[in-house]
Amino acid sequence: MKQLHRKDLFGWSEFNRERNLDFHSVLWVRDDGNVLIDPLPMSEHDHSHLQSLGGVRFIVITNSDHCRDAEHIAEVTGAAIYGPAAEEETFPLACTRWLHDHEEIVPGLIAYQLNGSKTPGELALLLEHSTLITGDLIRCHIGGELCMLPDAKLTDKNKAIQSVKRIAELPDIKAVLTGDGWPLFNHGSEALHRLARSLNH
Repeated sequence: MKQLHRKDLFGWSEFNRERNLDFHSVLWVRDDGNVLIDPLPMSEHDHSHLQSLGGVRFIVITNSDHCRDAEHIAEVTGAAIYGPAAEEETFPLACTRWLHDHEEIVPGLIAYQLNGSKTPGELALLLEHSTLITGDLIRCHIGGELCMLPDAKLTDKNKAIQSVKRIAELPDIKAVLTGDGWPLFNHGSEALHRLARSLNH
């Protein structure tokens, strides 16, 4: 795994040929149990690295299209899986807990529900007020510039736009770690505001 912009954050990626971009997963290392977000399959090297950092206690999935290798990793590690509450009836995995809007998952990690994306109630996660971790709706196909999921994938464009604008209003976001595309390690709020303004046109 690669260290990200904080000493307690790591990530690993997988290139998707169909979309010509990377898919990403995030590990937050913390004293009370590490958190994996949208975990892709791990290489033997990355799995060993994970174990050296204390393993995993919680797996958070932002939407049902990002289940990825969560079930297998949970079986191997004993981690609890948390998923979006709006998908409780149809989610493909059994979850220990269903996450609602503005719910604190563990201290310092807040879930925000996004509406209008390709799955109901997709989650964005805000880590200690300064790092935003996104699933599908907010993406980065071109380095340094955020974009929104294409219109054809949205279930309700107006609701999706309002969800993005709501996230953009969160103060003091430094980094945006997207599930799909490039990460932004600095000036996250500015990038989110540029995206929100572009959606007015």
